[in-house]
Order: sequence, then structure tokens, then C-alpha cells
Amino acid sequence: MSYTDPYPSRQDAQPAAPEDRLAVRPDVLFAYGSLQFPEVLLALFERVPAHSPAQAPGWKTTTLPNRVYPGLVPAIASASGYLLTDLSPHEWRLLDAFEDPGYDLCPLDLTGGRRGWAYVCALGAETLPDPWSPDEFARFHLQDYVNRCTTWRQRYQDRGPAHRG
Repeated sequence: MSYTDPYPSRQDAQPAAPEDRLAVRPDVLFAYGSLQFPEVLLALFERVPAHSPAQAPGWKTTTLPNRVYPGLVPAIASASGYLLTDLSPHEWRLLDAFEDPGYDLCPLDLTGGRRGWAYVCALGAETLPDPWSPDEFARFHLQDYVNRCTTWRQRYQDRGPAHRG
């Protein structure tokens, strides 16, 4: 199943330009998938950033083919996650390099009048109809995923600043 935007007139979720997603200077991240887990944050950032629970009405997490992490797509639902509020510019660059190129970085309206940026499925991305389960991820995939994140981060650091996106 390919994702098509059922809300084409939504102005609040316009993606940042793909050539430099961080040119928009995002401030806070809505983390709805693997980044909700402190173990993953520690593997990527060597710390757990300040965070608070958040809801993104009009969005849902969904499974992706051959992936253990989810995608975020518009829906008549509300996605649960965390708002990460103190990411440094270096951490944003690391995160942007880590995130799949099949995601767009978009601003979202959250409950309580808050806003946050999220990596959402790009239009046309292949998704599955099943909701993503954080419990299933934790039970069956978390430790292997943390190991993969640790390995990825080491390779990222080893490349040096001149080779990073």
C-alpha cells in the first residue's frame, strides 16, 4: 500500500526542503517510534534529552514493510509520543543523517497548543495497514536495534565532519 495524503490542503505539515531538511532550524522533535526508547536515545546521543509526553492529533503510527521502526501518516487518529526539547544542533545533524531518506521533516500541531517537528512518511511511501506496536518493538527488536544504532553512530563519528550530510 502506498501512502497518499488524505488531507492535501493541510498547510501545517509542509515538509522542509529535501536537500537540507535542517535549513528550517527545527527546535523540538516529536518522537513517535524507536526514539521514544531511552536505550535508543543513549545509543545515538549518549544521553536522554529532556522530553515530555505528547499527542499528535490527525496522525497515526503505522508499520513499514521490512522495517522494525514505524512511519507517521495523516489519519483520523492521534499518535502518541514524546516531545524532545533540548536537542543540540550537533544532535539534530546526527539525527537527520540517521533518519531514513523516505521521511520528510514536517512541523506538526500537538495537543495543548504545542508544535513540534517530526519525520513523517513522504508522499508515496509504502506503508502497511497495521498500527505499529511499541510493546512488540520492545519485546522483539529493541536490543538488536540499539546495537545497530550504536554501530551506526560509531561509523558516523568515524567519517568526520567533512563526510557528513
